[in-house]
Amino acid sequence: MSALEETVDTPSIQIRTAEPFLTRILGLLSSVRLGVFLLVLLGLACVVGMLIMQQNVEGFANYYQTLTPAQRLVYGRLKFFDIYHCWYFNALLALLSTNIILASIDRFPKTWAIAAKPNPTVPLRWLKEQRGSATVTLSGNRDEVLDRLESELKASGWRKIVKTVKDERVFLFSEKGRWNRFGAYAVHVGLLTIFLGGFLTAQLGSTGQLPLAPGKSTDRMSETVVDLDRVNEVTMKLPFEVSFDDIEQKLIKKDGPILASNTIDWITRFTIKDDTGEHKATAQMNHPFDYRGYRFFQASFMPIGRARNITVRLTNGSGENQDVVIPRNGTAALADGTKIDFAEFRGNFRIGPEDTNEDTSAYPNPAAVLRVTPPNAAPQAAYAFGPQMASMPVAKKPVAGYTFQLVDFEKVSDQHILSVQRDPGSNVVYVGFVLLFITLVGVFFFSHQRVWIVVDANSDNTCDVNLGGSTNRNWNSFEDKLGRLVNRLTNDLLEEKAK
Repeated sequence: MSALEETVDTPSIQIRTAEPFLTRILGLLSSVRLGVFLLVLLGLACVVGMLIMQQNVEGFANYYQTLTPAQRLVYGRLKFFDIYHCWYFNALLALLSTNIILASIDRFPKTWAIAAKPNPTVPLRWLKEQRGSATVTLSGNRDEVLDRLESELKASGWRKIVKTVKDERVFLFSEKGRWNRFGAYAVHVGLLTIFLGGFLTAQLGSTGQLPLAPGKSTDRMSETVVDLDRVNEVTMKLPFEVSFDDIEQKLIKKDGPILASNTIDWITRFTIKDDTGEHKATAQMNHPFDYRGYRFFQASFMPIGRARNITVRLTNGSGENQDVVIPRNGTAALADGTKIDFAEFRGNFRIGPEDTNEDTSAYPNPAAVLRVTPPNAAPQAAYAFGPQMASMPVAKKPVAGYTFQLVDFEKVSDQHILSVQRDPGSNVVYVGFVLLFITLVGVFFFSHQRVWIVVDANSDNTCDVNLGGSTNRNWNSFEDKLGRLVNRLTNDLLEEKAK
């Protein structure tokens, strides 16, 4: 009885089970593609912050008035006026930071395996497929050839050489720059440090303005806040009191206006008072002052013409002249006991109250208001006019026996507006940028280079030498290095044949 045997090959069906939801979410959050996408979005948000004036910048109120109602509404809805503090900017920072951390955790085991446990032996076929690989035949027994190879490797900068024997083959292995494998993680640390500093500044920092004139003091600063179509001033209390002592404006042309185009520097001298005492401070353009985490720097000035000091020419009844210099809010004492107080200065003098909204930065009609106090007499008001009104009868009217003429004055604005910024994350950001710069230099200017040499001994007192290697970057430089090593070995072989 015959038996018919039939073999049926049933194709195997591989059923791919779905990955758990948490695994898929973690895979997405750690993907490089997501990180690049988030970085692009964060960059676009920063571009918006540069193109659209932020509400804590001096001059925002004027900028806001130039916008159309539609722009105000859209920008306000999208939080463009304060984009660095809005919820989606912080969400982008948090997501990008999470992506960097998870990507580092996901790829670290593989990097550690490559760096911590290098393989001194590799398949010969794999070695021949590497860029820059070469095969040469050297004369001499195996020990002589190995000594020569080790010497050439050390001459090429490969210091630590590992020798391994496997299947009657001798493997020479060396590497340099192993630390470079971890450079990407140092870059990640630098980025996260910068993000942390920015987050601390956004959440804990504050910015405000201090518009004060000399002699005034305050412990509060104001900040502009935009709520859709409403612009409000918010007042914040400082942990100290600021008293303005003196302001100075260095002009390019002394006879010119006190505009920014004619100014070299603005100097503000002030005193900070707190529970530790009084602290003198000076803020100049490009030279801010730091105190207790707060930074004071020049922001703007009021275009109202004032005088830091005046030179007044006094003429008595006998026609004798005397020039006196009086500082702002200061007093000059004469030999006869008369005191002259510098009460007020106007860049455009008129009879009646001063228009505080008028731009008098060009000083069209300067004049000083004085308070003259003769000995044992009541104070009297006097005026020292400039050349525009010097010939008028009111300018020649004597007060306490003197007539007064404004000879010279040092121009200065009515107020300097200081910007006060509390930036608790600034030092963290600086550390992050320094770390990022150092790590980027280390990552891109250096590399992890590995080289393998396989030596097979032949029966005719020669050895076949196969060499090659790999690097994680800068392949051209690495190939040149291997090429120089092969050339030296080839030259040695030619010299031996010539002998």
